[in-house]
Amino acid sequence: MNFSVCLALALLLDILLGDPIKLPHPVVGVGKIISFYERKLYKDNFKSGLIFCACVVISVALIALILSLLCLSISKYLLIIFAVYALYAAIAWRSLKDETLPVALALFENNLDNARYYLSRVVGRDTENSLEPEIVRAAVETVAENLIDGVISPLFWAAVGYCIADLAGMIIFVWIFKAASTLDSMVGYENERYKNFGTASARLDDILNFVPARIGGVIIILAGGLLGMKFISGFKIFIRDRLKHKSPNSAHAESAFAGLMGLKLGGGAYYDKIFEERPWLGEDLEVKEPESLDILRAHKLMDASVALSAILLMIII
Repeated sequence: MNFSVCLALALLLDILLGDPIKLPHPVVGVGKIISFYERKLYKDNFKSGLIFCACVVISVALIALILSLLCLSISKYLLIIFAVYALYAAIAWRSLKDETLPVALALFENNLDNARYYLSRVVGRDTENSLEPEIVRAAVETVAENLIDGVISPLFWAAVGYCIADLAGMIIFVWIFKAASTLDSMVGYENERYKNFGTASARLDDILNFVPARIGGVIIILAGGLLGMKFISGFKIFIRDRLKHKSPNSAHAESAFAGLMGLKLGGGAYYDKIFEERPWLGEDLEVKEPESLDILRAHKLMDASVALSAILLMIII
């Protein structure tokens, strides 16, 4: 019962409040831990990066453990409150909509400049010359990919942690995952500085997202079927295209979204003025040009996927 209550309250807080901007956000703290260890341990080799990654993850796990034990020593109800906050701060459901809705609204107003600006805040690709179909694709891809990393994976690892060590386990495991995710976002780049040093962090993020990405793809398809989307197409494209990405996890959700929505996603894009070729997902599906309403359809599919994930976890656990 404790897990179901914490899950329901955390999701409700996220719906109502979004990211806890006015409260100390744990991700900011994780970022400071990462920066501290990077200053102390950086050397351009894999071994240093592995030690660095281990130090960050162990530090975050210990902090989560100490805070959990401290709360429990005062009151079991305080531990429940802390667990709710820890899970709420680990998920990024509403923020995904908050970040991509302005893109759709700008397109509704036929304001491409604003749409490009808002998109540039959530994607790494160059956006200054993007047209509406490219903007919509990028926004839908952002929702799909980050649905796994920002919601389904945290819920998965929270459930695993709870099954192992109750609420304290939930807090520790979900923040180990968030530490890995933040490490990947800060040092998991194939550039001159991080190509070797950040490899361990990037691989850890891949490992922790591996199972949730595959479970998430199936949940997305089921959610799309419940919404009356193209269930058969979603399943076929998921099976066919889910591995068409240099990341072992990114294309699972994107291919499911592509098939369900009847959109061609992926393809190449410019990054720092350099064109990066990527395979298309759902290449033979698109019967119309992507339009601004597709971003709202992606939000609806995300909402249904999160709701279905929560219901299944409450039933199982």
